[in-house]
Amino acid sequence: MGIGFPIMRFMSIHFETLNNNAVRFISGGILFILICLFKFRAEFKKILKEPILIFKLLLLSIFMTGNMYFFINGLKNTSALTGSLFVILAMPLAIVMASIFYRDERKIIKKKNFYLGSFLAIMGSLIFIFYGNENSNNTDFLKGSMFLGTAIFIQSIQNLLVKNVAKKLHAIIISASTATLSGMIYLILATHTRTIIQLKEVGTGLLIGLGLAGIYGMLTGMLMAFYIVQKQGIIVFNLIQLIIPLSTAVVGYFALGEKINFHQGIGALIVIGGSIIALKKLERVKNNV
Repeated sequence: MGIGFPIMRFMSIHFETLNNNAVRFISGGILFILICLFKFRAEFKKILKEPILIFKLLLLSIFMTGNMYFFINGLKNTSALTGSLFVILAMPLAIVMASIFYRDERKIIKKKNFYLGSFLAIMGSLIFIFYGNENSNNTDFLKGSMFLGTAIFIQSIQNLLVKNVAKKLHAIIISASTATLSGMIYLILATHTRTIIQLKEVGTGLLIGLGLAGIYGMLTGMLMAFYIVQKQGIIVFNLIQLIIPLSTAVVGYFALGEKINFHQGIGALIVIGGSIIALKKLERVKNNV
């Protein structure tokens, strides 16, 4: 996922958001469907036995559509590193939301370090955003930060639905349906707004690159994420995401020439440090539930 953020940032510069997401999601969805047809055909019977799953999968695709629309627009106006930091900022929110609906997650927020770490993470993100906007020549950075904030809020609700559906279906089935349905929604919107015409104006190589970026993004950002939530829960998934900004910063620096100022660096360290404090010992609590 750390490598995926610079890729998404690069593609967001060259493609309009609707076209970007339409091609990426459909490319990943087709791959997932092929895998399902060869390896997981029995899983489809579960959907036929419980039609409510169809509604949940459709709802999940709608959440994913909204989530990625705001997220890609956020990346377009900020940077790959900013996007990865907002993913970390989503951790406390995701845990709180999960604890409301799931008993096994509820015991986690009773720890004092969770509140201290969450506060530091929020303050660190505000520092990062403030100094990033201060060094910008316009309001794009602040607007992008608002887009990213909206995206992580939608994602926190989305993860709850993923955990619910994952009790019945394999992660690959959830990924296949979500990617394909979201891609179709974006394709319909791109066609309706006529932004799809842009795809005729770009080079074949760049379009193929977008499709491959979609496959990579769906494998790492969706399938792996859904699988971890299914097998280990929301807490472990959030723990793993702590390494994202580190890899994103390295790739973004060499591939996109992205740099951060001293104050933003301090803010980024506070975000990561706060998240580590918030999640400290939470995995042991999770294993004891």
